Amino acid sequence: MAELAPLRTLVGEAWDDYGLIDSGGGRKLERYGGYRFIRPEPQAMWQPALAASEWDAADGEFIPASDDDGGGRWYYSKPVPSGGWPLGWRETRFTASCTPFRHLGFFPDMAPVWDWLRERLADKPDSAFLNLFGYTGVGSQALAAIGASVTHVDASKKSVAQARENAALADMADKPVRWIVDDAGKFTAREVRRERRYDAILLDPPKFGRGPGGERWQIEEGLAPLLADCRRLLDADSRALFLTVYAVRMSALAIGELLAQLFADLPGTIECGELAVREEARGLLLPTAIFARWSR
Repeated sequence: MAELAPLRTLVGEAWDDYGLIDSGGGRKLERYGGYRFIRPEPQAMWQPALAASEWDAADGEFIPASDDDGGGRWYYSKPVPSGGWPLGWRETRFTASCTPFRHLGFFPDMAPVWDWLRERLADKPDSAFLNLFGYTGVGSQALAAIGASVTHVDASKKSVAQARENAALADMADKPVRWIVDDAGKFTAREVRRERRYDAILLDPPKFGRGPGGERWQIEEGLAPLLADCRRLLDADSRALFLTVYAVRMSALAIGELLAQLFADLPGTIECGELAVREEARGLLLPTAIFARWSR
């Protein structure tokens, strides 16, 4: 029977192509390859460590809109490639670009999640990995690189196309990856009916979204039934499930208890807590999301 462990923090460290340089005053200064950007960060309530001149030297800044719809725009102080530029993490390769959604086409705080999943499957050749809400596919590449057969699902045709381009950039076009444009809930329910099974599942759902057929996704309504279907795709020989939740008034304990209930009949451990990124300037941890995970 899976048991819920104490709360913990999963920390993302800097790597060659990414780092959280400094944070404070409701903003964060990050490096993405050879470029530096400022983005809003409400949780950075402290004061920055670096001088204002360091921040002023950034290549661009995302300024949010005055309302609460999540909009805003980028302002550049230096030329930034409009088509993006290549970055990498371990064996993966992908294109970073300044999107209208304030991020840069991938989520760097997911790096410790990818490492954790790779560790769970490292000794299981040809394992089956399901990446729901897979976005531009860095997580799919990370698992394909260690030999997993990957099913990558995202409702955005554009995101899946970018994921395929990223895989080609990493010379992984011939890896066993199924690229699927579909609503995550509908796809998972069909996989249950097909009696499919997976060794590991990653879910990175948005707060709100639309499927390719206009299906409405609201995390407070859709998460529990989706997780229940994911549980049906796992068995006693499976290794892991990892769930991340961003920008939602929801507790890590809540999603941890939900997972513990759904996985009560399986052996293993349930953990929940926060994802965080370590700042380079002084080593403090900037929280980014909550998570819950099961492993055996």
